[in-house]
Amino acid sequence: MANHDKTEKPTAKRKNEARKHGQVAKSTDLNSAVVLAAGMIGLLAVGPAVVSGVAGSMRSTFAQIAHPGDATSAAGLHGLFQAFLHTILGTVAPIAGLCAAAGVIVNVAQVSLKPSLSAIKPDFKKINPVTGAKNVFGVRIASEGIKSLAKVGAVGAVVALALIPDLTSLGASIDTPPAALGMLINSNIMGIAERAAIAYLLIGIGDFIYQKRRHMKQLKMTKQEVKEESRQYSAPPEVRSAIRRRQIQAARARMMAAIPQADVVVTNPTHFAVALSYDGSHPAPIVVAKGQDLVAKQIRRIAEENNIPIVPDPPLARSLHKSVEIGQMIPAELYAAVAQVLAFVYRMAGRRKASA
Repeated sequence: MANHDKTEKPTAKRKNEARKHGQVAKSTDLNSAVVLAAGMIGLLAVGPAVVSGVAGSMRSTFAQIAHPGDATSAAGLHGLFQAFLHTILGTVAPIAGLCAAAGVIVNVAQVSLKPSLSAIKPDFKKINPVTGAKNVFGVRIASEGIKSLAKVGAVGAVVALALIPDLTSLGASIDTPPAALGMLINSNIMGIAERAAIAYLLIGIGDFIYQKRRHMKQLKMTKQEVKEESRQYSAPPEVRSAIRRRQIQAARARMMAAIPQADVVVTNPTHFAVALSYDGSHPAPIVVAKGQDLVAKQIRRIAEENNIPIVPDPPLARSLHKSVEIGQMIPAELYAAVAQVLAFVYRMAGRRKASA
């Protein structure tokens, strides 16, 4: 269905279904910008304590190293490790904790606290090399690369505009005492970092607005889809159940009617059955029917009535039943296994013709 036919805003049901599959509007740039800002705030708040703690730790370490015999003993090494751990916990941990809290908060603010287990289920289609190549060399990755370069250029321009005016003052501070020079450099660095963080934060907000609009555009529906959903959910539960049963029955009837055109039926051999068709019009075979237990038994019966070859291959049958929907082509990782089955079927058909 063409995208220009999807003119209606997505319904709440459509949004919930997308969310269950992990499809939400989220900006990684906004996450990074907020974490960067939180880190800067942490440095401003505990920066002096960090410098003091590190300096004290270094003095203590050098004092112990001055006596190699004591420093290399078990007690000395234990003391060095404790001093190092104390310095880390007292200086780095508060900033790291603030950054982690900011990252969690900005993620929850964007997508709300509604975790979806289906989004973290393993999906072997995501490691398909063909799909991966499309993602790496596709148009989308090129546009994302251009956007990333534009973001880097914008932040770089802001940093350059903040740095260039300070070059003269830095050049004139050659005879400045070390302490004063350190304060001057620190002030300049923090000023540049603040401007860069603000620029990155604005880029993140803009990216979030873009991602939100893009997500809503992807979820748009046609007028017919809105009407069908409204009709389905405005009816009483009994009527909706009856509609679903009829839809399932109609889909199953269409599936069973397609089995006589299949080339082979792969079985478990009793629990699963998957019918495959390959007529050369598609790059790979298509699953025309699949089922489990009673449905699998019915698929095998129809295949036997129409002289469709039935090949027992439990691993392949389970993989096809689990990963491929009816009407879809088999994934690339199953090409070799399905090709072996089809080659076996074609050889047997050729032998029967030759003997006849």
